[in-house]
Amino acid sequence: MRLTSLLFTLALCTAADQALADSPAGLRKISVVTQDYPRSLAVTVWYPSASGGADDVVADDRIFASAPTRSNAEISQGRFPLILLSHGSGSRAEGMGWIAAELAQAGFVVAAPNHPGTTSGDSTPASTPKIWERTADISTVITALVQDPKWRSAIDPDHIGILGFSLGGTTAMELAGARGDLSAYIRYCQENPAMMDCQWFRGGQGYAGGERVDVEPFDLSSVDRGRFEQSGRDPRISAAVAVDPGLATTFQPESLRAIDLPVVLINLGSSGEIPVAVAAENLARQITGARYAQVDGADHFSFLPVCRKGAAEFLQSIGEHDPICGETTRPRADIHAELSRLIIDAFKRTLKPGH
Repeated sequence: MRLTSLLFTLALCTAADQALADSPAGLRKISVVTQDYPRSLAVTVWYPSASGGADDVVADDRIFASAPTRSNAEISQGRFPLILLSHGSGSRAEGMGWIAAELAQAGFVVAAPNHPGTTSGDSTPASTPKIWERTADISTVITALVQDPKWRSAIDPDHIGILGFSLGGTTAMELAGARGDLSAYIRYCQENPAMMDCQWFRGGQGYAGGERVDVEPFDLSSVDRGRFEQSGRDPRISAAVAVDPGLATTFQPESLRAIDLPVVLINLGSSGEIPVAVAAENLARQITGARYAQVDGADHFSFLPVCRKGAAEFLQSIGEHDPICGETTRPRADIHAELSRLIIDAFKRTLKPGH
């Protein structure tokens, strides 16, 4: 391509991206139910919007603020790369809405299922290690969207990425080709009993129907080894970004060396403050071509949406022990701005032709 042609093409891409960025992301709620898959999935889809729809104000709640979106707006003309989002343990799709909306404005269709058994109000220690269910959820959503007449004309099936946070980061890693090692997982909790996930297994509590329930303490040795260690690779996925990926010490090294797609790993926190459970720099060293970034002045919960005024006090009043709205040395909005640049740049580099 001649230089003048290349510059013209880049100018068109920049103009198109700016036009999308000037419009709020569209948002639709869908259900994915198939005869071939035993789990019914509630899925939120964000996308580049053209016109119509209604301003979405219902996503603001007592705890989190949300990005502006347009419910059921028309989809912009064109075919866009698809990014799947996988939320953290005990969270939900809406918890990644801030970055999903920004990705949509950057020219991506973004889809996030609520993972049954590890989502808000429906989460148990016994379900947490079943990463194979989460990877199957993501693959099922991909299939549903690329086959659905309402979506397939807007999706570029040759450019599909996965973004995951925490346990969702584990999901992203496995969809990229990493495989778990159950013995390493058991050993990790034996050596790090104070880690939040290990306390969760011992705690004797879970959530069902939106209520806290008592459950038996969970023994990791009871996990189905064959399923835990099986491959969750989906060959349709061609790029992965994992933020604070859980189970970081429990992947089979040979599986990491075999990963053959672009991977970006991001940790939240300054040097010496990143929990061993999610420390990803060593993972990046084992994956050919992987990139690693560290966001200083953050913590593991900084990936969650910006908290509303009084949210921390409200959470404390209802007995929530995790510092979901805890303050760090940087405002969460500032941390999000840095994360947004890292994540959008990664997917533009790997998924968007012409960039």
